[in-house]
Amino acid sequence: MAPHHYDIIIIGTGMGGGTLAYALRESGARILLLERGDFLPQEAQNWRVEAVFGENRYKPAEHWVDAADGSRFKPGVHYVVGGNTKVYGAALPRFRREDFEALEHEGGTSLAWPITYEDLEPYYNLAEELFFVHGEAGSDPCEPPRSQPYPYPAVAHEPYMAELINKLRAQGLHPYNLPMAVDLREGGRCIRCATCDGFPCRAHAKGDAEICCVRPALESATIELWTHTVARRILTDDSGKRAAAVEVERGGERLSVAADTIAVACGAVNSAILLLRSRNSRNPQGLANSSGLLGRNYMMHNNTALTAVAPLKTNPTVFQKTTAVNDFYFGDSDFAWPMGNIQALGKLQAGMLSAAKPYLPKPMLSAMARRSVDWWVMSEDLPDPENRVMVAGDGGVRVQWRPNNRVAHQQLIRRAVGMMRAAGYPFVFSETLGIETNSHQCGTARFGVDPAGSVLDPLCKSHDIDNLYVVDSSFFPSSTAMNPALTICAQALRVADHLQGRPLLQSELSA
Repeated sequence: MAPHHYDIIIIGTGMGGGTLAYALRESGARILLLERGDFLPQEAQNWRVEAVFGENRYKPAEHWVDAADGSRFKPGVHYVVGGNTKVYGAALPRFRREDFEALEHEGGTSLAWPITYEDLEPYYNLAEELFFVHGEAGSDPCEPPRSQPYPYPAVAHEPYMAELINKLRAQGLHPYNLPMAVDLREGGRCIRCATCDGFPCRAHAKGDAEICCVRPALESATIELWTHTVARRILTDDSGKRAAAVEVERGGERLSVAADTIAVACGAVNSAILLLRSRNSRNPQGLANSSGLLGRNYMMHNNTALTAVAPLKTNPTVFQKTTAVNDFYFGDSDFAWPMGNIQALGKLQAGMLSAAKPYLPKPMLSAMARRSVDWWVMSEDLPDPENRVMVAGDGGVRVQWRPNNRVAHQQLIRRAVGMMRAAGYPFVFSETLGIETNSHQCGTARFGVDPAGSVLDPLCKSHDIDNLYVVDSSFFPSSTAMNPALTICAQALRVADHLQGRPLLQSELSA
């Protein structure tokens, strides 16, 4: 066997790639994991606001180009083992059953998926177990049916948040326990600190892809990890119908690494860019792009950060991210269209505000942070073929994205502001985020049954390339209005069953 030949190469170690490696760890296959970064260091700066938000210590020195005006922006990506899960908020909800169906919105149509909720439901169970998800079935007013309970009880609300939740319930709302991947198991490592959402976990108590997947996978003698290795192109055989090798840059040199199967999991933007950059004479539009849809239908949610302030009452909460509101997910009596999800953020700290608003006096920002409750307001970003990622002239990333479905998002913001004012918070500030806030990126290689209308098949294999898979959120036909990570994990587990020739798990639920 050639020195650099593997059964499977997985490019990327985030939620998709990390999960796939973990699920294949006992398959006997010789697997190579490629990661362009390194392990994120376990250090004091993990929990320092200035280091994480002021200095952007863990973000790459990279800029993407906004195609609208040619400006450059720093994207919300992290090139480390575990990918963006190293700094995510650890919220792991399931998509709604209706999210898998065609859904009409005020701003257009959210496309149906080629699989149903029931196809993915048993893999959601496995994903929740793998990432030690804490939750409470029955508390979410629009949750899908479950065949198993959550593996661990919900994260308890601190007294201040419990009081606020009671005020929201008095308004007729149904705040629920947000499913969280933090290690509060018996003997677990979580200390319920204020530096979870948006920070790396110095205690390794967050359910991220490195801790839950990559490290256990590397205990297998058949799995190898190359860090500081950038995948430049995927090479095909002469027919152009099979992926043959990955051309990588490692240690200052370029080399080709061959494999029988290649799985791309670089994140929805970089996966599309890699496949577009891999064009050859047999695939002039890029690999897996006979449909012309590769890189198109880029979605990343309509996101607004909302800060509600009660000037006469301080908020002593440390771990704030325990609740969410879905009463408006599919609309209400005043607005019949879907609006989305409102979920608590990790507790705002003064230094985080200073990094975002450097022109405002620090004492004022500090006083505001001590008295605030903080929310993330999230609505669906609808698929639009003109919203796309492209290879820039220097081989980097060029993004063309115009927000849509904004009427529904404004309606959701209005309801979030109203619920907090009714709860006794007279000052409510909101900021709608733009192109740089792409932690929920998806959709650039949608899956489907029709090769003319999709890039991948329902098991995330390219329609065009027989042995090429994409197992990150690129495959999403719609963005829904829920955090995407658990669904990425569940589908990666499903793809792993397929790659091992196992029968796919079927839910015992009735359709």
